[in-house]
Amino acid sequence: MRLLDHLPAWLKNKYFITIAAFAVWMLFFDDRDLFVTMVKQRRELAALQTSKTYYEQQITSTKKELDQLKINALTIEKYAREKYLMKRDNEDLFIVVPAKEAK
Repeated sequence: MRLLDHLPAWLKNKYFITIAAFAVWMLFFDDRDLFVTMVKQRRELAALQTSKTYYEQQITSTKKELDQLKINALTIEKYAREKYLMKRDNEDLFIVVPAKEAK
């Protein structure tokens, strides 16, 4: 009992004890505690930055391809043959599927 007599009155207050216990629980023991949340957010930020650089590279390559399609007629033909498997009237088209993708 002598130990409690030496504590200030505001440390014995039930509201202070409740708020302090809640703060400790939220900072250290909760599923969304401060430290885990910060680490998770940093990891997510790094992943988003990586995907951002990938998509920026994809955008630049697509813009270059689009510019080539606007300028050169041979590029349009090449694109149609590769992407849409188009052919001329007097040609035969053979599609070779690799063995690992064939089912």
